[in-house]
Amino acid sequence: MLKVRRPIVVEGRYDRIRLSSIIDGIILETGGFRIFKDREMLEALRHLARTTGLILLTDSDQAGFRIRNFLRGALGKDAQLTQVYIPSIRGVERRKASPSAEGLLGVEGMNEAVLLEAFARAGIGCEPVESPCCLTRADLFDARLTGAPDSAERRRRLLLSLSLPPRLSTSAMLSLLSAMLTREEFDRRVAALDQTTRQPEEPPCC
Repeated sequence: MLKVRRPIVVEGRYDRIRLSSIIDGIILETGGFRIFKDREMLEALRHLARTTGLILLTDSDQAGFRIRNFLRGALGKDAQLTQVYIPSIRGVERRKASPSAEGLLGVEGMNEAVLLEAFARAGIGCEPVESPCCLTRADLFDARLTGAPDSAERRRRLLLSLSLPPRLSTSAMLSLLSAMLTREEFDRRVAALDQTTRQPEEPPCC
């Protein structure tokens, strides 16, 4: 599998599933046109674009370029973006009964060789790769970020410390934390949540 350090942004679930068969890395979804109104996800993507950098991979049809161009403008001038383009190939994905409006295959319909070549053309494939954080839902539970009475407040504090939207879903938070933090950084930030701020004791009155 191709190890990729930077998070990859694709349009939808089937694109993510297809890409995850050949990519070892973080893959995020825009939910199609939903990204146009998803302020929390946009803010999270802006943060990643400024810190880790992002890779954009959308379909080669009009809708895919509309999403790509929207993100390029919405993520800001300081965004570190790498554009990966798939070729325009006519066909129908296996799960569909009929072709798309433009009759082109999307990311989910591309074979492995075509996808790997698209990444290679963008210069992706030989970049240094850090050890992935590989956080799981069990890690969030152990850190009392889920399943505890104070989990909501702990999530809020952690996300705010990373300049991320405090109301991210658990799945989105898990993906973003894995993309942004090493295991050591995650453990350190969780430990910081456990530290209570103590008020200094008042000196005795006499």
